[in-house]
Order: sequence, then structure tokens, then C-alpha cells
Amino acid sequence: MGFLDDLRGKSGKTDLLEKEDLVPTDEGDHERFSHYVDKNKITESAVTGKAVRALCGKKWIPNRDPQKFPICPTCKEIHARLK
Repeated sequence: MGFLDDLRGKSGKTDLLEKEDLVPTDEGDHERFSHYVDKNKITESAVTGKAVRALCGKKWIPNRDPQKFPICPTCKEIHARLK
């Protein structure tokens, strides 16, 4: 039997697919957080469209409501050390 038979379920095999556990990486994780940025820089960015840099180093143009996301743990740690 060939590959297409396997896809059609004619192979007679009854193997089960197991759920793969995915380990989160740093790639894209910054998109899931709100970050600490100087308030004046946020205002400037809103007017000019210029990117801002967070305490953790992430650079982006803010366009989402930060209240909808948890605080970046790296920004939070750096901010606590600055107090």
C-alpha cells in the first residue's frame, strides 16, 4: 500500500497521533505583553508615528490597548530595580 492509501485510511494501521507539547520561545513573546515606556515617548509616537523603546529593549510603534495584555516580566523587573 502506498502513501495515498495511508491518507485515506486503507493501510489497516490504527496508530494514534499524540498531542505535541509546544515549548514557548522568545520569538513573538513580546507581542503578548504591555511594556513600560516613558509617557512622553508614547505621546510623541502618537503624533509622529515614531517607534518607542521599552525598558526590556523591545522597539515598536504602539497601536494596541496595553490594558488588554499582562505586563512584560522583564520590564516589570527592570522598573522595580529603578525605584
